Amino acid sequence: MSVPQPRIPALGMLPLDTTTEDVRRAPADVAILPIGSFEQHGPFLPLMTDTVVACAIAREVAAAHPVHLLPPVTISCSHEHAGWPGTVSISAVTLCAVVRDIAGSLRRSGIENLVLINGHGGNYVLRNVVQESADTGTRMALFPGPDDWRTARERAGVLTSSHSDMHAGEVETSILLHDHPELVRPGYETADLIADDRKHLLSLGMRAYTESGVIGRPSRASAEKGKLLLAALAESFGAYLSLLAPASRHGAR
Repeated sequence: MSVPQPRIPALGMLPLDTTTEDVRRAPADVAILPIGSFEQHGPFLPLMTDTVVACAIAREVAAAHPVHLLPPVTISCSHEHAGWPGTVSISAVTLCAVVRDIAGSLRRSGIENLVLINGHGGNYVLRNVVQESADTGTRMALFPGPDDWRTARERAGVLTSSHSDMHAGEVETSILLHDHPELVRPGYETADLIADDRKHLLSLGMRAYTESGVIGRPSRASAEKGKLLLAALAESFGAYLSLLAPASRHGAR
């Protein structure tokens, strides 16, 4: 008797049926690259949470703006989560090289603008990649920025502060409840944990501040908040498109 295999949901990446002719007929001046991670998110959210979040943001952006949507980078810099089974990381040097190689390939195909849709706060090196991009011939941006998240949180009615809602909290759980509710397991309703004093996080890792892997208030999450968060972020992206490609070939979708 065969054992039923778990269904792996689509992450809202580049449509599976897209061909090179589709891209040729609808060229874009800006590419967007979702960057997630493969790390613990407590007992109720999957290891792929940051990738699901990054892809959800990218999909909303691509639905509203003329961009070239790329498939995600799914493993990144999650070393602070190494205390839990399942977490996998690559080095900052490797992540930097991957992004630069993708940017170079895009540039050779005629796309000179790249926005990194970052779903993992531990990818600090991406700021340097964007900072140094002026020397490479590709203009880059990192999205969402702190102001974009602040606006989205306000519009969605998120109650927990961004500092307190660090990991597997109100925001991430809300986005998954909206985008992929089947991935959220029971238990988030009673998993709240606040650890605002964590100044040695990079030295000690997450285990020094949480046993469950959660830092935040997932009990306050809702699908409606997730929907509003994504809508607000898609709207905020318009400023980035205007900056990178003010004469975009197709205008808003």
